[in-house]
Amino acid sequence: MPLTGLQREVLSILAVARTSEGYLAGGAALHAPEQSVRISRDLDFFHDAVEEVGAAFEEDRAALIEAGYSLQVLVSQPGYIRALVGREGRHTQIDWAHDSAWRFMPTVRTPEGFMILHDVDLALNKTLALAGRDEPRDFVDILYAHERILVLGALVWAAVGKDPGFTPLSLLAQLKRRGRHRPEDIERLDLTEPFDLAGAKSIWLAALSDAEDFVRSRPTAEVGCLYYSPGQDRFVAPLPDTPLKDQGLVTHFAQTGGVLPCPARMEIDRSE
Repeated sequence: MPLTGLQREVLSILAVARTSEGYLAGGAALHAPEQSVRISRDLDFFHDAVEEVGAAFEEDRAALIEAGYSLQVLVSQPGYIRALVGREGRHTQIDWAHDSAWRFMPTVRTPEGFMILHDVDLALNKTLALAGRDEPRDFVDILYAHERILVLGALVWAAVGKDPGFTPLSLLAQLKRRGRHRPEDIERLDLTEPFDLAGAKSIWLAALSDAEDFVRSRPTAEVGCLYYSPGQDRFVAPLPDTPLKDQGLVTHFAQTGGVLPCPARMEIDRSE
């Protein structure tokens, strides 16, 4: 149950009440599937324009208060609002924030009715987040993304399409500085299963080594792209020294609002 009961209640209320274009992102979105490994302590709603943040907050606040929830504003500034939302002794933090609309895929409507950032964009955002900060939760999350969404090398390669301040190798250099956590750091997280820190470190080092081999094998004309397999209906890491056409793969680049890959549409079932 990576989303808490309170978080699911809040999301169900806002899914019905809100008219804004905001979408769920961050750790709660990445770990929304019930079989995931970490419970996020907050909900992050992103918006494509700064002016949408305040309007969405006011709309959401009215819906939550009407439903009987308390709401305490902790931070309020243009483009970013943080509040503590609670009911019957249970609490969760909610952030309303502006983020770039530059992404690979359109947002996805879940069976519960709220919009959520696509898995691959969540994984790419987490890759960039880990490069900029050394948080235990980000380390757990990137391993989850590497094993269940897309391997690290392909994430590093595509992530520079969202942040051109990096090259694949400079981004990888930042990531190589991460992952030096102690058991007590991991114990502070809300995890749904035991975390093997020694095993995770081995996986991380192997992922970094494979990622370097991957980014050095790709042509610079493709930097910043994902690779989509219409036959498998998913994003993959291509094999080296084999033309993409022979692998049945097409490149997929980010754009404003995201776009479904060609030649096939890609649907996501978030209920799994």
